Amino acid sequence: MKKILEECCICPHNCKANRLAGKIGRCKANEKVKIALYSIHRFEEPCISGGNGSGTVFFSNCNLQCQFCQNYEISQLGQGKEISIQELADIFLKQQEKQAENINLVTPTSYVPQIIEALKLAKEKGLYLPIIYNTNGYETVDTIKLLDGYIDIYLPDFKYADNKLAKELSDINNYFEISTEAIKEMYKQVGSPIFNKKGVIQKGVIIRHLVLPNYIENTKQVLEWICKNLSKDIYVSVMAQYFPTYRAKENEKLNRKLTKDEWEKVLKIIEELEIENGYVQELGEHEEEYVPKWEYKN
Repeated sequence: MKKILEECCICPHNCKANRLAGKIGRCKANEKVKIALYSIHRFEEPCISGGNGSGTVFFSNCNLQCQFCQNYEISQLGQGKEISIQELADIFLKQQEKQAENINLVTPTSYVPQIIEALKLAKEKGLYLPIIYNTNGYETVDTIKLLDGYIDIYLPDFKYADNKLAKELSDINNYFEISTEAIKEMYKQVGSPIFNKKGVIQKGVIIRHLVLPNYIENTKQVLEWICKNLSKDIYVSVMAQYFPTYRAKENEKLNRKLTKDEWEKVLKIIEELEIENGYVQELGEHEEEYVPKWEYKN
């Protein structure tokens, strides 16, 4: 694990930064784990939040620079606190003590080696909850393979089927090829969702997609790829919670919420593709309604 941090190749940027020597690459992370907060979160998909809430840990920094990031203070501005690997392990155990349904690692990519070590420590002290890897999808297959056996549930974003759009809005190359290969590896490891008697996910993949205004064709292509390349029983979570924030306010196409007409087109695409399992959000007409509200679609 130390070798990875000496020449960082955790994500597809492959910066080769010596993080152990204090150097930083694209994601701006050094050798220390940095988190913004940890909490019991009740606004994930129902099978993740369950009755007790999801034990989220929000990691600072990100390997994408999305113009529309809804957590930009954490991901782009790097707000947060540096902690030790032992402290991270203790946080996992505290979330378990609070009776969380799972441990939900949010934007964890930059800290994979440290997270693995923290999970080892926590499991030695009795951690048994399912572990969720909640990622933007821009992952290397090698990094996902490192996580095999440590992660029970993969929750990847699948943002773009159009690489030009990915470059324009998130300043990354080859997002489509890279994210789809990573998703295939995730599915290979844990398969389709398995739930307990209360309907809470214990293992499997759920793919998330945030619908962007003016880019419904991108959504269609994302969903078409999922249907053509993964099992029919795959779960997909299609999100309507977009609102203009961060640099999206400066982008004419992104500087508004979804319209009712756009969302109805998305729902029609889902119906036409016969996507059987997953979730869609309600489309709110007012700012305060853009708290995630999930409906089960089957």
